[in-house]
Amino acid sequence: MTHLLIKMIGFSLKNLTFVLLTASFIWFSNAANSQSGGSIFNVLDYGAKGDGLSDDKKAFEAAWADACKVTTSTMVVPSGYRFLVGPTSFSGSNCQRNISFQVDGTILAPTSSSAWGSSGVGQWIEFTQLLGFTIKGKGTFDGRGSVWWTNRQVAKTKPMALRFSSSYKVTVTGITIQNSPQFHLTFEDCDGVLVHHFSISSPGDSPNTDGIHLHNTKNVIIHHTNLSCGDDCISIQTGCKNVLVHNVNCGPGHGISIGSLGIDGTTACVSNITVRDINIHGTMTGVRIKTWQGGAGLVEGVVFSDIQVSEVEYPIMIDQYYCDHSRCKNDTSAVSIANIMFENIQGTYTVQPVHLSCSDSKPCMDLKLTDIQLKPKQEGYHMHKPFCWKAFGKLNAPIIPEVDCLQEGNPLNSWGYNDAQCAA
Repeated sequence: MTHLLIKMIGFSLKNLTFVLLTASFIWFSNAANSQSGGSIFNVLDYGAKGDGLSDDKKAFEAAWADACKVTTSTMVVPSGYRFLVGPTSFSGSNCQRNISFQVDGTILAPTSSSAWGSSGVGQWIEFTQLLGFTIKGKGTFDGRGSVWWTNRQVAKTKPMALRFSSSYKVTVTGITIQNSPQFHLTFEDCDGVLVHHFSISSPGDSPNTDGIHLHNTKNVIIHHTNLSCGDDCISIQTGCKNVLVHNVNCGPGHGISIGSLGIDGTTACVSNITVRDINIHGTMTGVRIKTWQGGAGLVEGVVFSDIQVSEVEYPIMIDQYYCDHSRCKNDTSAVSIANIMFENIQGTYTVQPVHLSCSDSKPCMDLKLTDIQLKPKQEGYHMHKPFCWKAFGKLNAPIIPEVDCLQEGNPLNSWGYNDAQCAA
């Protein structure tokens, strides 16, 4: 009876985000279908050349201005053309709702310093203050980031490719974003995000080129995407909750990460995250939570389930001592981590299968590892054994290799959820 109760509790936790967001997915699908049939605004009709050399920014802005005035309108970027477009912000502050951006051609970022200015800008294409917005099509946003990744100084600030901010009910589907100078697709301060049947493509050695970056964004579904980049395939930052990621291919890159959180003593709150049915190959980490020393806040209610890894350095990682500098200051405060499930994670690793490095002052609590089967890529090579520090939780067989460093029960210096400074 006790075993059955544990299984039922586990099932409930594992599927909480999925159940909550499935209803949202149905709503998103219905909303997307309702957007078809509106007025069309083709950028060619506004003077765009599409020759890959002429600056078509003004034509795009003019088409957007007219599309904004009409509910369920569609701005069209046709196939067979290459449109050079400088850094542009598409604001929805005066727009009607449910506008679509149909991209079937290729949109190119400029590579000249003059297009960016000496200081540069934070993003190449920005969408802000939109309600019910969809980017769709078979086209490509090409950030042409190689000139930024080398020593060539295009501008002081490397831009993100596409950035959404302060928007509600946003869908991105069909398109490809490639070779972004920095992050590829970013959502900040958004509510209601759907990303599916979508691709990101950048070399594995391209610096700081996160695939999908979420910050202070809630009610998110990401599925059936192919993400290849030089940093986290998906990074989930502070202020994110109710996020479902499933059926994603990740690699090369740094895996799927929550964090980094708590930098410079900040408070970070992340909750109700489910990552399931994922293929991760040739990455630095598989699934990871990373926090800086000195921060505050809480990461809770996270499920990593049904993950297949292949030649991943560190398939399972919690790192409360994250530092991407040569040296970082030691600090006793930390972002708290609790109620984290790693379930059915299988495949091969190249360095260490499990790394759970938790804070002395805020140990990780209520970690659950179930059905973990990780083998070295090549038998006979020296590999690191699983490592745990101040990590408390429960193991449910099978566990391969043995993780005998996880401590059962609660730490003597256990902390309460109310100490974390995160609103329920």
